[in-house]
Amino acid sequence: MICVPYRESQENGISLETVKEEADTMRNNAKGIIFMAIDGLYCAMIGIEDPIKESSHEAVEALKNEGITVVMLSGDNEFTANAVAKKLSIDKVYANVLPDGKADVVKSLQKEGALVAMAGDGINDAPALAQANIGIAMGTGTDVAIESAGVTLIKGDLLGIIKVLKLSRATMKNIRQNLFFAFVYNSAGVPVAAGLLYPFFGIVLSPIIAAAAMSFSSVSVIANALRLKHIKL
Repeated sequence: MICVPYRESQENGISLETVKEEADTMRNNAKGIIFMAIDGLYCAMIGIEDPIKESSHEAVEALKNEGITVVMLSGDNEFTANAVAKKLSIDKVYANVLPDGKADVVKSLQKEGALVAMAGDGINDAPALAQANIGIAMGTGTDVAIESAGVTLIKGDLLGIIKVLKLSRATMKNIRQNLFFAFVYNSAGVPVAAGLLYPFFGIVLSPIIAAAAMSFSSVSVIANALRLKHIKL
């Protein structure tokens, strides 16, 4: 018994006329197809499917709502890749892409001025994960993918990307706030401690008060940073 891929089936003398309708149905439902033959005669057809996670559609929609363009890179054939993309409402698809080809696509998007975040879990995704501005590996994937990425989602759920996005934005906002607090304290405290107000009002900042003010500055920055623990992701 031999398994003959769809593309090679006609070359091996297998007639597809009797199974074409069923094969098209499988392909349109994102199933890969393997034809089986014995002595060059068709005997069976097998549909192989990698189920789409229930959360994937929600994750894609959430990314789009954030103004992010979602692109799918797949090593599958065009029929399967386009069928999956249609289910997930992904408009831009690259099919039949080899591992180095995924990295090339990322490079081309970067040349167009895009900041690319690449999510993947397989060995074939490692080059693209390393090339992307942000490599996001699934914790359920291979060690090579995890080592190549800058971020690892432990649960392997695409919704984790939304959480990472929200957390990163909140972190940057928090950093800017902390820098503002530090700048205000130092801008006001250092000149007064140096005697700026003494010629006009006879005020000299006591070293004890200056030390307390600096301590309060540190406390306020830390307290503000701790607010990140209460962010709803």
